[in-house]
Amino acid sequence: MEATVANLVLGFSTVFTPENMFYSLMGCLIGTMVGVLPGVGPLAGISMLLPTTFGLDTTSAIILLAGIYYGAMYGGSTTSILMRIPGEAASVMTCIDGYAMARKGRAGPALAIAAIGSYLAGTLSIVGLMFLAPPLAKFALRFGPPEYVSLLVCGLVILSYMTGGSIVKNLAMICLGMMAGMIGIDQMTGYFRFSYGVTALGDGLGIVPVAVGLFGISEILVTAGSRDIREVLKPHFRDLLPSIQELRDSIGPIGRGTVLGFMIGIIPGSAHIISTFVSYALERRISKHPERFGQGAIEGVAGPESANNAASEGALVPLLALGVPTGPVPAILLAALMVHGITPGPLFIQEQPQVFWGLIASMYIGNVMLLLLNLPLVGIFINLLRVPYRILYPTILLFCVVGVYAVNSSMVDVGIMTVMGVLGYLLRKMDFEIAPLVLGVILAPIIEFSFRQALAMSGGTYAIFVDRPISAAFLVLALFMILLGLKPLIFKTKDWRERLTEAEKQV
Repeated sequence: MEATVANLVLGFSTVFTPENMFYSLMGCLIGTMVGVLPGVGPLAGISMLLPTTFGLDTTSAIILLAGIYYGAMYGGSTTSILMRIPGEAASVMTCIDGYAMARKGRAGPALAIAAIGSYLAGTLSIVGLMFLAPPLAKFALRFGPPEYVSLLVCGLVILSYMTGGSIVKNLAMICLGMMAGMIGIDQMTGYFRFSYGVTALGDGLGIVPVAVGLFGISEILVTAGSRDIREVLKPHFRDLLPSIQELRDSIGPIGRGTVLGFMIGIIPGSAHIISTFVSYALERRISKHPERFGQGAIEGVAGPESANNAASEGALVPLLALGVPTGPVPAILLAALMVHGITPGPLFIQEQPQVFWGLIASMYIGNVMLLLLNLPLVGIFINLLRVPYRILYPTILLFCVVGVYAVNSSMVDVGIMTVMGVLGYLLRKMDFEIAPLVLGVILAPIIEFSFRQALAMSGGTYAIFVDRPISAAFLVLALFMILLGLKPLIFKTKDWRERLTEAEKQV
């Protein structure tokens, strides 16, 4: 306990500098604006803003990106409540009762409860992150290359299952991403592979152009045909404060949403999205008046918003302690740390305590900033919604091109971004998930290096992955998740064969 307090003091001393306080504030402000804009969301926002952090030191960069991350988690609730348009996917459930409250003239209390729930859930989840990540990292020190390979493979398979849609498609996207991630110079032999004579590909495709293309450019292409005029309900700030009864009704959902969100956030997959659905379903099930849900129940805002923010913090536990991203946004944060020369994992907390505890301290401060920023500035954020898409998206596109070019001053990176943008657009039109593709690109070098280290340890024997108990356990879990994902396809095939057999008998 004393060591934790001492480390937290180190973190606050790192953050309480004018420079880092500024980046924390800017991260929260930009994150909220990104969350407010429909169709952008935290993933595209962080991907597009990643190049701007390369001139910063590691601690300042991760503080800025983390601020954008959890700021966007809250910002999405503004459009959900006032327009019934989720700023990002995790705010879908907030639309139902939040917009119903706004139609009744209770937009102010809905926004206030969303802010309070986000603050409490975020703060309590940081406590869980602070106490859970270090012991988890100590346990992970027992891992060798075989365990690390199996852990990452298991995480990718679980993510494929939890992402939704066809697990076959998701696994195909991961394989495609890993193939793309192996372009460039081989880390162990120095061999130049899959470059087709383009020397600029020696360092690989680059996380930034891939992420900006797949998430930023494809998002612009997909939403380019959206309508320009939207109905925006103006909140009555004189009624901003919720009533005593609304506060009482919100206490339980906020607490339950926080616990649920944090626990679900640790699991690989779109945790912040899943947690909001689970929270809403739970509150409706245990409510004495379930008929109020969908008609403006404050519990339908407090629970999902708390779960959303708690899951965002919980997702950082396996990322920082094990180096395993549980979703696309943590994967981008992983890429940002790797670009700055830091690989999260079991040794990260020990070797870079100022970065880890600085991040923890900045999250405490960031949650306070979000609470103080969002309520007074809702009116300003609402004006962003009135910017026509014909002005908004060309501006974002210009920012993407300039940001990607500025990283290496390379037109090859701009070309990669363009190709990935078109590829992302086509994949989304064909109902493929692009998040597994990006995770494959990011994790391919790590998995390959650990895989070859494991084979070097065993003299080329693959049995090392099943001879070691921890590694074998992860592989068995991965196999179980694959079979679980294929179960609907197997039964569908079985039904088709039975119908074919019956038809043959009739003939």
